[in-house]
Amino acid sequence: MPETSPHKPPASAGPETDADVIVVGDGPVGATLGVLLAQRGRQTVILERRRRPYTLPRATSFDGETARLLAGCGTGPDLSRVSEPATGYQWRSADGEILLDVAFRAQGPYGWPDANTMHQPALEELLAERAAALPGVTVVRGRQVVGIEERADRVTVTAEDEVGATHTYTARWVVGCDGANSFVRDHLDVPVTDLGFSYEWLLCDVKLHEPSEFVPTNIQICDPARPTTLVGSGPGHRRWEFMRLPGERAADLNRTETAWRLLAPHGVTPDTATLLRSTTYIFQSQWAERWRAGRVLVAGDAAHLMPPYAGQGMCSGIRDVVNLAWKLDLVLGGIAPESLLDTYTDERRPQVRESILSSVQLGRMICVTDPVAAADRDATILARRRGRGPAVPDLARPLTEGLLRRGTDGSPVSPAGETVPQGLVRGLRGTGLFDDVVGRGFVLLLTEGADTGLDAEQSAFLTSLGTHVVTLLPGDGTPQNMSVADVGGVYRAFLERHGAEAVLIRPDYHVYGAASGPGAAAVLVDDLRAGMGAGVPGHSHQALTERRRG
Repeated sequence: MPETSPHKPPASAGPETDADVIVVGDGPVGATLGVLLAQRGRQTVILERRRRPYTLPRATSFDGETARLLAGCGTGPDLSRVSEPATGYQWRSADGEILLDVAFRAQGPYGWPDANTMHQPALEELLAERAAALPGVTVVRGRQVVGIEERADRVTVTAEDEVGATHTYTARWVVGCDGANSFVRDHLDVPVTDLGFSYEWLLCDVKLHEPSEFVPTNIQICDPARPTTLVGSGPGHRRWEFMRLPGERAADLNRTETAWRLLAPHGVTPDTATLLRSTTYIFQSQWAERWRAGRVLVAGDAAHLMPPYAGQGMCSGIRDVVNLAWKLDLVLGGIAPESLLDTYTDERRPQVRESILSSVQLGRMICVTDPVAAADRDATILARRRGRGPAVPDLARPLTEGLLRRGTDGSPVSPAGETVPQGLVRGLRGTGLFDDVVGRGFVLLLTEGADTGLDAEQSAFLTSLGTHVVTLLPGDGTPQNMSVADVGGVYRAFLERHGAEAVLIRPDYHVYGAASGPGAAAVLVDDLRAGMGAGVPGHSHQALTERRRG
């Protein structure tokens, strides 16, 4: 069940523009943002410089949290068409010893497989199909953005077509999802932190002629003679990557015959596979210090770049726009002031920074070409993991800044910032994953018999946000309107672990806050209103209720 918004503004609200939001770039990140905004009733124009969709894969996987976010775009039933669950991830030494072993679960804590390999062009096609089904998205291809002019109430974007003719578009907000060489980021002229960690690799994407099973799905060969990566990339596809060695010429590595020579020891030959692409690339490790300037924002690779070793590049971009979409919607609807958008950088940049640092740390261990150093590395890792079985992936990184319930010391009160798990529940319409049964958007989850203490004004505020107020019943309970039975026990365990009777969950599945005792829900609602700035002039209760959708 995709999220919809209950607070579309009246026709007279705001300036007349071509769109509410212009998105620059129609990759997975930009397309996801367009769909999320359209599901909330917003008009979005996506400007894409390529005349036709890019047909070669770049990213190869997404994690369980990202699968949940993509399902929020209405693509959940079709994700299995473009992806396959991965079974695990291993690092192996040159001698084949297992240095790192991670087992992926078929259903992780967020209701989806821990890891999913994908064919990116197929994912982009799926998102394009979803966008085409929504009246609020207009995709204009063959438009290279060359200018951005901001005014007090709008932004004008100038783009050139393939013959050099210029076209202008206006919107309330602009979001650059235009990749590593982002024009939008350059326009913002924001500082960029570059860790200077980069290596060049030969990337080989192949389509297998016959189905083959690889156990585990993803393998990192930590061989100092040639660090090599083997990963799944969706149904029938696979990728090998080979690191350029010191003293090796990039031109020699970047040859088709070199690709086939390096693939041959892995059983990949012209008789067994089609080489879709072989090209060298240099990964980077950097992030923009500010992701918003005025009415212009950046997301995805335009805001950050990271080594591929943790598989978090595209996942981070999807998290960016999921975080941003609901905030833009609230601002456009007059529910929250523009300052709410400052929490976007506050929340996402620390998360991304940690992902980049983790990826760099992994890369420093993988990209070792000195045999002595590699032997020392292997011995240290093997000593640490002796006697241990396969690990499972870490939970999603919590938010530590931004719009969260805080204690008297200013720090988030647990579990604020955590990503709420997802399990099976039973409602009036049947049993399924919580997001599908209850709906997406803000959720106020209550234990059975909890004293909410909500007054009429607080209830009206929740209604203006489109909040799903849900009472949690035992697994054998009989659901009524506004209640669900916790079939898998996931939510009861979560609430009990945190001693909570009420949990307020944001549209990006991060917990805003939890509370217990008399009036627990009322406390959370008042905190949220204050944190959003919903009580400032122009954002009063009267303004909120007037802007509600029917």
